[in-house]
Amino acid sequence: MKHLITILGCCWAVLQGLQAQPQITFQQEKQELGYVLWRHPVTVNYEFTNTGDQPLVIANVTTSCGCTSATWTQEPVPAGGKGTVKAVFDAEAIGRFYKEVGVYCNAASRPVYLEFHGEVTADARNYSFTHPYAFGPIGLDHDEIAFDDVNKGDQPVLEIGVANSSSKDYTPVLMHLPPYLSAVAEPDTLPKGKTGKIRVTLHTEKLPKLGITRASVYLSRYPGDKVGSDNEIPVSVALLPDFSTLTPQERNHPPVLSLSAAGQELVFEPLEGKQKKSQTVLITNTGQSTLSIQDMQVFSIALAVKLNKRVLKPGESAKMKVTVLAENLSRVKGTPRILMITNDPKQPKVSIRVKATLK
Repeated sequence: MKHLITILGCCWAVLQGLQAQPQITFQQEKQELGYVLWRHPVTVNYEFTNTGDQPLVIANVTTSCGCTSATWTQEPVPAGGKGTVKAVFDAEAIGRFYKEVGVYCNAASRPVYLEFHGEVTADARNYSFTHPYAFGPIGLDHDEIAFDDVNKGDQPVLEIGVANSSSKDYTPVLMHLPPYLSAVAEPDTLPKGKTGKIRVTLHTEKLPKLGITRASVYLSRYPGDKVGSDNEIPVSVALLPDFSTLTPQERNHPPVLSLSAAGQELVFEPLEGKQKKSQTVLITNTGQSTLSIQDMQVFSIALAVKLNKRVLKPGESAKMKVTVLAENLSRVKGTPRILMITNDPKQPKVSIRVKATLK
């Protein structure tokens, strides 16, 4: 009997060892770069998270040709931690390009392949290729500032390309920055016909809350410029909880959010006039620790939402009543949705789409 218990114990230890492993999850594995200016090297960032439960180590990163070089996070990435793989493309050959980057790590027996593609153009004066968003004589390669799925404590950076098509030197400035954003122009003055960039940094510790935060900044096109709709740049941030400080006990016994809505989507029959129709979504905690719905936001004037409780012990459920207001549907653009921020490490952001039309 003792020998049997010993054998079973060894088998259990081996099984646990097999189950415990790192896992690499990239935010984007494929990127479209659009037009790239000839002989202007471009850096492609691939951010990843270790979604496993053991440290993640990248042993090597290879590129598909000598025109691309790569760097990566060298130190072990703990469970829940983040890292980056960077590829630099030299843009020496004009025309279409498709490149691959192979990531060798202890999370998989085979490399994980990343890719990017676009087209190199030699038209240095027609900035409509590389900077298609015109603000008077100033062109940008972004028409919005969006930080998606960032964790509290992060400080991600977004680079906005700037092209000066005016006849004078230009100083790039973003006006009315909220407290959680900072911006630096490189270089601080652009001669006519030259390009540069604005590096926008998000300071997540200064954000007012978890979930979606929206604001606007304004591009100054000349000294003394005023703010208006023609130089407005929308800002959006989706802030998620920080799971990097979870203990092994918390990581191995997480809360788990389950929805009764199939595919996280509600479909309503066509409505008419001032009609109202409702459906109820059941939210259940099928995990092993307390689930907290930390924030809930509704992105439509055609929806009314009521949630009867936000803290669920294991096995408990909450009811979310979703009502569609027909009289407001005609003023809605896109698909109405409901966003929830939770402490479920695998589902920190849950979006429920609501499909409803008028008769």
